[in-house]
Amino acid sequence: MAILKIARMGHPILAQPAALVPNPAAPEILRLVDDMVETMFDAPGQGLAAPQVHVGLRVAVFITPPDTEGRRELVRLINPTWEKLGEAQDMAWEGCLSVPGLRGLVPRYTHIRYSGILPDGQRLEREVSGWHARVVQHEFDHLDGMLYPQRMQNLSDLIFESEMRHRTPPQGPAARPEESET
Repeated sequence: MAILKIARMGHPILAQPAALVPNPAAPEILRLVDDMVETMFDAPGQGLAAPQVHVGLRVAVFITPPDTEGRRELVRLINPTWEKLGEAQDMAWEGCLSVPGLRGLVPRYTHIRYSGILPDGQRLEREVSGWHARVVQHEFDHLDGMLYPQRMQNLSDLIFESEMRHRTPPQGPAARPEESET
């Protein structure tokens, strides 16, 4: 495995939609997934999409928030998709490995369904809400050439991490201390 270089905001790879992976079982795709996981943990981050490591393919990895028993899961998806399940949204602070040192207050749907192909070829489909839904939307936005500042309603809510102490946390279920870079 290898630690890959992370593209930063402004790099063209982050502004274009990623291509479908023609063969999810190809050895180079499985190696990419492993390298992305190692890179995400090294960064450290909560999620990573292939365009963030200069690869224009629809591949994403992320860590789920803790379940009721405190367990987290590492999810690796190839050719993922998602859909909103309702119109409800909330606001929370997000960070991004491709936008280092900054945080932004971003609206996201609170309840979604996502699916994709796992590295072993199985199909995963889940219905999730809260922080899990937020992480998925953030990572999958990368696959469509979108960074979180483009989702923000007010750019005055784009601030340096060091200034977070001056901000009142947003209200709602997604406003948690586990907010980290994805």
